[in-house]
Amino acid sequence: MAIRHREGSVLEAKKAKVKTPPMFKVLLLNDDYTPMDFVVLVLQKFFSLSREKATQIMLKVHRDGPGVCGVYPRDMAATKVEQVSAYARQHQHPLCCVMEEN
Repeated sequence: MAIRHREGSVLEAKKAKVKTPPMFKVLLLNDDYTPMDFVVLVLQKFFSLSREKATQIMLKVHRDGPGVCGVYPRDMAATKVEQVSAYARQHQHPLCCVMEEN
């Protein structure tokens, strides 16, 4: 898009480059006390995963350590971490949920 300036010069409109916001992984950490069924329920309830996908992630966490539940913008990831942590505390489970930059 070109705009004529009154002295005859042409000004070019610059397109603003919009930087995409950083994304954050929400991770569940393994512990020896939280029941597997509870972890599957949490994954279904807070991350809208199917029972099959939730079970796969739960088993990955159980066998290999931290497992990714989803990738979100910072605010959404922080909300998910708080929701899962509060729900686990409410049910007296030590399930730990954290976030890290993707």
